Amino acid sequence: MARARTGARAAAGVPGTLLAALVLAACGEAPGQSVAERGRVVAEEPAVSAPTPPRSRSTPRAEPPSRADTARPEPRRSLLSVAVLGLRDLAVVRYRGRPDDARGTRIQNGGVLASPRGPRGGVGPGEVGNHLVTGHRTSHGAPFAELPRLGRGDVVRVRSAGTVHVYRIVATRSTSFRSPASRAGQEAAVPGRPGERPTRAMITLSTCATPEDHARGNFWSDRFGNPEHRIDKIGVLVRSRPAR
Repeated sequence: MARARTGARAAAGVPGTLLAALVLAACGEAPGQSVAERGRVVAEEPAVSAPTPPRSRSTPRAEPPSRADTARPEPRRSLLSVAVLGLRDLAVVRYRGRPDDARGTRIQNGGVLASPRGPRGGVGPGEVGNHLVTGHRTSHGAPFAELPRLGRGDVVRVRSAGTVHVYRIVATRSTSFRSPASRAGQEAAVPGRPGERPTRAMITLSTCATPEDHARGNFWSDRFGNPEHRIDKIGVLVRSRPAR
């Protein structure tokens, strides 16, 4: 059963400048700390490989990797589960584009979740960067009807290609579709930090803030019928394991 949340918490937006510390959340960051106090994550230096010795004529040529040894391509669909919200195996359809564009909106209108890829989209499940997932909150089956109640520490699981990727929510962010800078923060490889190089796998679950906008008298919408504001739940990957 979903835990109760306060309305203020569900609609609260975290400024983009605080999201630089998201990658530390899995280690237990304390609310109210500044970015300087939390510190920054430095990517580990890659191991240095020894130089390859020159091939002699007697050295057998290495066989090419078999099909089983190569990484499988990402499937078009993955499955998302959020136990605290009672969500289990919601279909997530990947596409090339940006969040809530024409193609993404059409996918969501089919009652499933959408996950963009490409220059203004995100990465796949478990990959370093920002895995973006969007869904309707008030229409077309409303799969993300309860998303605003998702809180810090709650767990999100994404099953893809035989692997389950487990993310932990660390913050909430508000995105304005009327602000190019705000949209750039949503689409950034490090949420809220455009141009920053990612060092961890992260996730953004996004849905509309239609009830909140309308309560404030804001009835603006784009040409796809999307309201101005989005409620984004940001998480970091804590582990990946084989699907059972």
